[in-house]
Amino acid sequence: MVTKVVMPKWGYMLEGIVVEWLKKEGDEVEEGEPLLVVETEKVTQEVEAPATGILLKIFSSVGSVVPVGEVIGAIGEEEERLSVEQFQAEKVVKPVVEVNQDVKLTIPERQGRVLISPAARKLAREHGIDFSILIGTGPGRRIVREDVLKAIEASRKSPELKELKVAETIPLTGRRKAISDRVSRSVREAAHGTISMEIDATNMVAIREGCQGGDEARISYTDMVVWAVARILQETPLMNSTLDGEAIKIFEDVNIGVAVASEYGLIVPVIKNADKKSISEIASIRKELVDLARQNKLSLPDVINGTFTVTNLGMYDVDVFTPIVFPPQTGILGVGRIRKKPVVEEGEIVAKSVLSLSLSFDHRVIDGVPGAKFLQRIKELLERSDFKK
Repeated sequence: MVTKVVMPKWGYMLEGIVVEWLKKEGDEVEEGEPLLVVETEKVTQEVEAPATGILLKIFSSVGSVVPVGEVIGAIGEEEERLSVEQFQAEKVVKPVVEVNQDVKLTIPERQGRVLISPAARKLAREHGIDFSILIGTGPGRRIVREDVLKAIEASRKSPELKELKVAETIPLTGRRKAISDRVSRSVREAAHGTISMEIDATNMVAIREGCQGGDEARISYTDMVVWAVARILQETPLMNSTLDGEAIKIFEDVNIGVAVASEYGLIVPVIKNADKKSISEIASIRKELVDLARQNKLSLPDVINGTFTVTNLGMYDVDVFTPIVFPPQTGILGVGRIRKKPVVEEGEIVAKSVLSLSLSFDHRVIDGVPGAKFLQRIKELLERSDFKK
């Protein structure tokens, strides 16, 4: 019996890219052994052989972008080689625009010689005007001097535009294409709302400066924000949810994704059950995930099942920005830089460390007031001088 090899579905992926076939047509394969390598929008993952037999056919070559569920290969016995062609019909076929070869475009041509006055001809040649394309206004549609003058004036108003030279062309594929598709989907489907709030970061700075040795030295401002967000998500379950068709599904687990930029592109590893972890534990897990991301060594379990995302651009001197919700989640929190700012405190102007937080959310799921309260509770928690690590 011939077994189909299909593009698997991991998480919310819609398509995958065939990176490498680890076996070639005619090779024997064992069920469960690595058969090919697929790149998704998140990671590169091996696909195991679904059966034991001979790899009879490879339908999708290296570099192919294949929708989830499409047949990409077939495994069976040698005598079944001819029967694998039936699976070719199950592949997704993109519509092809057919061109009727019998239909030809015709361009009307000017009949006979061009009628133009000697003065008009001389003027046209002096100014580089192609008089053969002009329509004359003189007797018998003769091109006269006035027609050429109009053409000269038009050429001055519409100078020739030079095409920009392209230094490099980068194909929109792999992770960059996945990011493009996901961001487009977010803007297209979600009703975005964004709320920003400034908080007193004095307490956060003190904690960070106090972490000079041991495990606590790894605690970052991002870790503190993730810790606070995870706890406030328990109070605002709608923010820890997804809109699935006509139903809002609230997640039981609180899994915080942390956006990481690397030379391989943007990726969001996930800290699972962050609401049950201390800041020190969060810091340790985040550091490990970031290191793996920058080495392009994250595995699929590291990047799936996030329920909310935190993204920090403070290290790039960004104060406030509008983050885009990461589908299918409902919310994302943008973190700016901590900076000194003059504020009035008890009638005195003092320099305070402040931090801007920006919450973007899907307005189909949660309204502005609950979103504002969510952000306000994060502010209250981070400003407390006694919050636990």
